[in-house]
Amino acid sequence: MIGLIKNEWLKLVKQWGTRVMIALLVLITCLFAGLMKYEESHQADSPTPGWQEKLQAENAAYKKELTEEQNLTEVRKDYLEGQININEYRLQHNLPVDTDMDMQSFVEGSSDLLSFAGLFVLIAAAGIVANEHTWGTIKLLLTRPVSRVKILFSKYATVILFGLFLLAVAFTLSSLLGLVLFGASGSSIHLAYENGQVVEQSMIFHLLKVYVFKFVDVLMFATLAFMVSAVFRSSSLAIGLSSFMLFIGPTVTMLLSMRYEWTKYLLFANTDLLQFEEGRTLVSGMTMEFSLVVLAVYYAVFQILAFTVFSKRDVAA
Repeated sequence: MIGLIKNEWLKLVKQWGTRVMIALLVLITCLFAGLMKYEESHQADSPTPGWQEKLQAENAAYKKELTEEQNLTEVRKDYLEGQININEYRLQHNLPVDTDMDMQSFVEGSSDLLSFAGLFVLIAAAGIVANEHTWGTIKLLLTRPVSRVKILFSKYATVILFGLFLLAVAFTLSSLLGLVLFGASGSSIHLAYENGQVVEQSMIFHLLKVYVFKFVDVLMFATLAFMVSAVFRSSSLAIGLSSFMLFIGPTVTMLLSMRYEWTKYLLFANTDLLQFEEGRTLVSGMTMEFSLVVLAVYYAVFQILAFTVFSKRDVAA
């Protein structure tokens, strides 16, 4: 099995398209760092209010919204209460809000660039099976004394390894750029509101959690693209369908969630696990455990379809 995965990895990284995707991720991260440094240099001389006054003003606005807004959802109420408690905790324990860019804040901001990494992994997943049919190498591949399940699993494992590699590249590069351009003088503590109380977390732990949660989104769409590639044997269909769902699905889901509670069972309502960290769940009543169960069901369905069809279809024809 290790040999199969190694072979698939070498096939993937030798493709010019893969090298271009890695280079693009590096370039995009560097451009983002340059943009942040440029904005920081133009805002350095701008006067900023004291952090205590700013937090007090925020809490006043939050409390006003809680008391005056009649149509607040439970999700919004929980979020506002959480922010009020976090701000009060900062005031009581003299923990200033970092307004200047530093390594930690840059790494967290750079996590938004993982959407590009997700697109690149999606492209790799869409082509890793379908391209064997396009290139006519599928017959040669299946002449090996290895089961089709192992062959397909090695391809899927390669896709996941590629995704983890891009995740590591993004995190490492953003950390280095943040350290060089902005320094590491920021706070090492992240405040979170959990189970009705404010808790202090390590900033490194928080950043790793942000990247891991966002990788779940990448994983689900890559698995979807992999399934389409294995079932329909078309990389263009897999890329097109998965990309369409990647960019359109969350928007449609958000619009549906305004009227229908059953939206919480849709894939796109559950892929963003950060919604539970930030108190902005799409549908009231959703929990981390609920979303993990929903994702597990979708994941199982995608895998069963991919492995069943690939194992039983006459793919060598």
